[in-house]
Amino acid sequence: MAISKKLLNPGERLVLSTRQHPKALFGPILALVVLLAVGVAAQVLLDDTGFQRVLTLIVWVLVVIGIAWFSLRPFLDWLTTVHAFTDRRLITRNGIITRRGHDIPLARVSDIAMEINLLDRPFGCGSLLISDASTFGTVRLNDIPHVEATQRQLNELLHELHSGPAPRRDEGV
Repeated sequence: MAISKKLLNPGERLVLSTRQHPKALFGPILALVVLLAVGVAAQVLLDDTGFQRVLTLIVWVLVVIGIAWFSLRPFLDWLTTVHAFTDRRLITRNGIITRRGHDIPLARVSDIAMEINLLDRPFGCGSLLISDASTFGTVRLNDIPHVEATQRQLNELLHELHSGPAPRRDEGV
């Protein structure tokens, strides 16, 4: 999901729009597999008589609740989270029912660092740590795809912003 054009101010240009790398869904997928295995095991191991039928039903209800909480909720959160950089600001939007957003003007960004741990390396993703000159301190964007290229692109954008237009020379002096 790209950032909505309605969020951009007049004359603002979208530079980069991304969401977390699908690697962020490995945990929820693993939870789905484990929960389904528990449900199937209960179905197979428990007889289809009286109390065990009720017990099997209870296990399946708990499995469905677990799938909703540990698999469906993180997937929807991943699906609705987007990070965007414009030529003026960082925009983050997330939330399933309640949408939350955070904007940081690029003029207040003092540093963009990255972190790539051992699990991130094979996928080419990592975390961006964005420091700004406010009370928020550092904003962490996890599992950003192509994090090194993203950091370079953002550093170039900050350089352009802070260096401003080239000074004009007066020819007659």
